[in-house]
Amino acid sequence: MILAAGRGERMRPLTDHTPKPLLVVGGKPLIVWHIERLGAAGYTHIVINHAHLGQQIEAALGNGAAFGVSIAYSREVSALETAGGIATALPLIDAEVFAVVNGDIYCEYDFSRLAGPTARLAAGHDQAHLVLVDNPSHHPQGDFVLDGGRVVNADSPLIPHLLPLTFSGIGVYHCALFADTPAGEKAPLAPLLRRAMDAGHAGGEYFDGRWVDVGTPARLNALDEELRQHHAA
Repeated sequence: MILAAGRGERMRPLTDHTPKPLLVVGGKPLIVWHIERLGAAGYTHIVINHAHLGQQIEAALGNGAAFGVSIAYSREVSALETAGGIATALPLIDAEVFAVVNGDIYCEYDFSRLAGPTARLAAGHDQAHLVLVDNPSHHPQGDFVLDGGRVVNADSPLIPHLLPLTFSGIGVYHCALFADTPAGEKAPLAPLLRRAMDAGHAGGEYFDGRWVDVGTPARLNALDEELRQHHAA
């Protein structure tokens, strides 16, 4: 699943007329980079949720045939936040265990690395697997701590020697994580993840490749310039 329902307030005025996942970097919309990488990793069925200007997303991507995948859309009247959006889309996902990526990031992560964690969750081990990255300058405090392949809350007294990392927006989840989240209602993801961590049901990994939270026009322009120079070289 690709999460694409956010309003992108910090990206205004760009997002007044274009949904954030369709903003272009390196010659492609952000969401197309994800679709191509997911397809290359063997993901053939992708669910995309949308709200703000969502018809533009459907018009741009269609049924996914142009990318060698099938795309289904979970349409939200107003954005339901991450957990609410996922819970609402579960009938379209039609799988107990599935990968999720934020539509407003750029990341050169190889999604085939999620095969192992997916199998682990399917076997009943854990409810979540998170990909963590180094803290960007705009989020120096990080989110969670990675300790030997386990993800724990940053305020846990058991890991004072480890520094928090930032959640990349890439994860694998078991549908049981959303068992108490009503479809069609707003609900954030962080409380569900923290509950899973406290119960010892959250694993994770560290990714040190290129990852950008494309949250402002300045970051978008910098990434666009970087990618264009890279591909020109």
